[in-house]
Amino acid sequence: MKVHPYLNFDGTAEEAFDFYKSVFGGEFKDKNRMSEAPGGDKLPEDEKNRLMHISLPIGNGIFLMASDIIPSAGHKLQAGNQTYVLLDIKDKAEADRLFNGLSEAGEIEMEMADTFWGAYFGSFADKYGIRWMINCDPNAE
Repeated sequence: MKVHPYLNFDGTAEEAFDFYKSVFGGEFKDKNRMSEAPGGDKLPEDEKNRLMHISLPIGNGIFLMASDIIPSAGHKLQAGNQTYVLLDIKDKAEADRLFNGLSEAGEIEMEMADTFWGAYFGSFADKYGIRWMINCDPNAE
């Protein structure tokens, strides 16, 4: 298992990650816009160019990752939801075990499900308010 920091921004993810890239070096592994997601064409114009996902290798197989929130979907950036702990799992059963265990008595944002980007994914806040993402992609590096 690998653990990656995952950050949320309110329209400044790209600017922040250009800065982080200038410090850490390297190249972005992923950089996807909201307009590329299913239904992205229906977003307000000022949200289509926001980042759905970006990742930057920062050493030893660890990635700094982020996305922008979508205000038109009711998202609000507030203390506590700008940072997630992302667990990158190779085994679906282990992903389910961790999701079910950590989310018990918490608030599920997205149930574990197959996604359009090819991973099995879910997110939640645990009963202590810590936000988690479980990503299972057996073919990932």
